[in-house]
Amino acid sequence: MTQLQPATGLGAEATAERGAVDPRDGVPPRRRRGRLTVGRVLAWAVLALLLLVTLFPFYWMLRTAFSGNNALYANSTSLLPVDPGLGAFERVFGLQSTQEAIEQGGSGAALNFWRYLLNSTVVAAGITVFQVFFSAMAAYAFSRLRWRGRDVVFGVFLLSLMVPIIFTLLPNFLLVRQLGLIDTLLGIMLPGLFMAPFAIFFLRQFFLNVPVEVEEAALVDGASKVRVFFSLIIPMSSAPIATISILTYITAWNDYFWPLMVSYTDESRVLTVALGAFRAQSPQTGPDWAGLMAATLVAALPMIVLFGLFAKRIVNSIGFSGIK
Repeated sequence: MTQLQPATGLGAEATAERGAVDPRDGVPPRRRRGRLTVGRVLAWAVLALLLLVTLFPFYWMLRTAFSGNNALYANSTSLLPVDPGLGAFERVFGLQSTQEAIEQGGSGAALNFWRYLLNSTVVAAGITVFQVFFSAMAAYAFSRLRWRGRDVVFGVFLLSLMVPIIFTLLPNFLLVRQLGLIDTLLGIMLPGLFMAPFAIFFLRQFFLNVPVEVEEAALVDGASKVRVFFSLIIPMSSAPIATISILTYITAWNDYFWPLMVSYTDESRVLTVALGAFRAQSPQTGPDWAGLMAATLVAALPMIVLFGLFAKRIVNSIGFSGIK
């Protein structure tokens, strides 16, 4: 009978690398995971530097927003708020008179912040609801329904991702003008109300992972494709639909150039365009940087909170949908 020989050579080295216990002394080798190495120190240093570079603009925005606008020009390099106060936020929310705004370095021009905030909310919400709904239906058709030319049409949709948005601005503007929707909220929403290529691709990847047997069981029970979509697919896809809804809402909220082209009055002006107009209304001493940073902070705060609350869900949904 052949006797087993102790592992030697490469076999022993492989066993040692796997962290196995040596039978001769019963002591496991020292774990290297907790050791402080030069590579690990450099990695943490690079990560700390990137974090600092990323967060410093937000800190500078806070520092400027809580500073007095007149004092900023005399102490522009200070890392702390200069002549700290809430005057910039009072100008943003219309709580200062014209004379008080001018004395504190503002232009004295009125900023109808609540009207702009309402317009941005309506536009972003409308685009999100309609775009996600139509994109979900298109994604289901591309993933489950079999029809001639399906893959070709889907390829065309993917190719549209490579078309710069600026190429579509002029045709969309001409269409909106011919429809008489210039300077209206519907005119701002119209180009984004329907299907979006990225949303279709994102949701299609998830629908492909839904077991076909579940749909077949529902069809055997007499359900139609429409009922399967609304009663089965949509509830099962709540996580990716919520994710694409958040991403769509943030994109619509931050859009600037298209609303600038089609809105001219406060009736349809969104918050991003209003901030640009507020920047252009500079007093004699220079731009109202404190007021502008305060308005920017208030405008960005809902999106920061929204992304912070759902960041983990967004990352998990992207990984589960197969987007690497």
